[in-house]
Amino acid sequence: MAGAATSAIKSVLTRHLHASPGSKKIVGVFYKANEYAALNPNFVGCVEGALGIRDWLESQGHQYIVTDDKEGPNSAIAHRAYDLEGKTVGTVGAGRIGKLLLQRLKPFNCNLLYHDRLKMDPELENQIGAKFEEDLDAMLPKCDIIVINTPLTEKTRGLFDKDRIAKCKKGVLIVNNARGAIMDTQAVADACSSGHVAGYSGDVWFPQPAPKDHPWRYMPNHAMTPHISGTTIDAQLRYAAGTKDMLERYFKGEEFPPQNYIVKEGKLASQYQ
Repeated sequence: MAGAATSAIKSVLTRHLHASPGSKKIVGVFYKANEYAALNPNFVGCVEGALGIRDWLESQGHQYIVTDDKEGPNSAIAHRAYDLEGKTVGTVGAGRIGKLLLQRLKPFNCNLLYHDRLKMDPELENQIGAKFEEDLDAMLPKCDIIVINTPLTEKTRGLFDKDRIAKCKKGVLIVNNARGAIMDTQAVADACSSGHVAGYSGDVWFPQPAPKDHPWRYMPNHAMTPHISGTTIDAQLRYAAGTKDMLERYFKGEEFPPQNYIVKEGKLASQYQ
């Protein structure tokens, strides 16, 4: 203990001896990250990280005092918070919903990728600034965020199994806007538990409604919600109007818009094949 105290005193004296007449006392007020401080080297906005400027300030002869404020016990959640700007977002499926997603992400200055059976119209692709990825497995390691917008078919059922999830970048965020059965349930839970997937979210489960013992209810780093996206008042008005439009076309013997077909003449519509 005596040796430690002596070292501490020497350290303080050394700092003061090197202080120049123009030295300043800098006070930084942050929250305590506690054990989370060691989980991310870039988590500098906490007491332990002190913005990463202590050595620089003290080498200039300044005093740097860091303290914590009165934030609550959960402020350490920031060790997993990032900006969307500058991140690579890839959509698996670029149909109607996938295209809308890419269009709405454009103002956030993301690097946009998309995988689909078909390449979108070059003019639209240019306008959005998205890049076509023909090979899904080649796209996955490039993505910080993966959004699933593909229909559930026999080709996409179980598409994200253990092996495919392993091809994703460590720390990836996955948002499933499509169907729960596209994912291997246990593979997702295991990847979230290991930290390979930093976060999984969606309102789609398999089966649905999910049983009480569904692994996604208890895995870490998830943001699962009930499947209620289609029940907002705005959505109800949209599908009411859409139903009326389709009935009017049917009564007149008119064709439906191609995107409204699921089955046509006994076959799945092209977008589901």
